[in-house]
Amino acid sequence: MVQIKILLITLLISFQAQAQMAKRIVSLVPSVTKEIYLLGRQNRLVGCTNFCKPDPKDQVSVVASAVSVNIEKTLSLKPDLIIASSLTNPETLDAFRKAGIRVEYFPYPKSFDEVCGYLLKLGQLTDAAVEAQTMVDDAKKRIAEVRKKVPAGKHPKMFLQIGANPLFCAIPNTFMDDFIRFSGGTNIASDLKNGAISRENVLVRNPDVILIVTMGLAGNEEKETWQKYPMLNAARLRKIFILDSEKTSSATPFDFVESLEEIIRLTYQ
Repeated sequence: MVQIKILLITLLISFQAQAQMAKRIVSLVPSVTKEIYLLGRQNRLVGCTNFCKPDPKDQVSVVASAVSVNIEKTLSLKPDLIIASSLTNPETLDAFRKAGIRVEYFPYPKSFDEVCGYLLKLGQLTDAAVEAQTMVDDAKKRIAEVRKKVPAGKHPKMFLQIGANPLFCAIPNTFMDDFIRFSGGTNIASDLKNGAISRENVLVRNPDVILIVTMGLAGNEEKETWQKYPMLNAARLRKIFILDSEKTSSATPFDFVESLEEIIRLTYQ
């Protein structure tokens, strides 16, 4: 009798867990959209932002820009899960909750560990916990291996620039600061509370390496601008590089690993 009760309870828990799994997802976070594909759950993705890059053949509806969400269009898709970031208006999320839709909040990750944690959470939400754990384990193993390539005793001063107008940079308690820490560098913006910084301030701090995370012509223009300062260590050492903004800014474990590999290679080549 006891065994039968245990079996019934187990079946009930399993049924409840399956019922909570998202079947129709709207992702308002580009990195989450990418991870849904990594987990093989793209058949559940019904809506995304215009910054996301779903496979065209999947015909995923675009329901939002980076910050503005078309509520009516989103509701018409009948999602059972909406994943949002800190860019999404809280009032918009409240409207979805009032409509009875589950909303999960994925704020900007503060570290590589949080990046991995978000993938694990997404795995739980989409019945892909095993796949997510395997990916995280693999990413952490690769991180450990690539960090071995950092020369002992080398601690270059580094500036990781995010965008140009206004000038913005990676600061502590962001996952992008981990690019600098894991590559053995010292972040020249380690004392800043927000990422805004002037060009004059960067010149005074005189980084040995400048990593530019931006798209298109802006990246080349910024590199040319920094190279005009002959007393700047990064210019003198020819250590000014443009990184793939999609990979570097997109908080997925695998993108992080690949970006870190490139940063270490460029810094110490």
